[in-house]
Amino acid sequence: MKELSVVPADRIEQRILLVRGLKVMLDSDLAALYEVETFNLNKAVKRNITRFPPDFMFQLSAEENRGLTFQNGISSPRHGGRRHLPYVFTEQGIAMLSSVLRSPRAVAVNIAIMRAFVKLREMLAANNDLALRLVAIERKMAMHDVAIRGVVETIQRLTALPEPPDEEPAKESMGFRPNKT
Repeated sequence: MKELSVVPADRIEQRILLVRGLKVMLDSDLAALYEVETFNLNKAVKRNITRFPPDFMFQLSAEENRGLTFQNGISSPRHGGRRHLPYVFTEQGIAMLSSVLRSPRAVAVNIAIMRAFVKLREMLAANNDLALRLVAIERKMAMHDVAIRGVVETIQRLTALPEPPDEEPAKESMGFRPNKT
């Protein structure tokens, strides 16, 4: 049986953010994917708060929220947006949401989100391997550059003609010199 994706993977990947060095998703983005109100999602989480330790879910600081508002175009309270700082969920927190939100859609969306996180990890690992290879190549090139520079300098020294002196040394005059005292 072929499984239909509830949410396109690229739509999920675009909503994964990096906050405090963690890959997270905003409560409002998750609510939109689950097709529930953000208020209701947060209410369900608060009813089951023991399932969401700080490494599963945390509230953004005002500064972090300003940064996300600026970078991602999240609406500000002045323009009818949120009045409270958003919560963000790590991958583990999102997995825990499926036990709090018990709808079939929540299960299907969670599966899609988990796959997106796995794909993102695979892409990062591939990029890390590529970065390590580039560093190795740069080191080799640097070593070759030093060797080539040494060869060029040696050739220049061997082929260089002796330079004529700039000025002839001053000759001492012969004859009587009065004492300066």
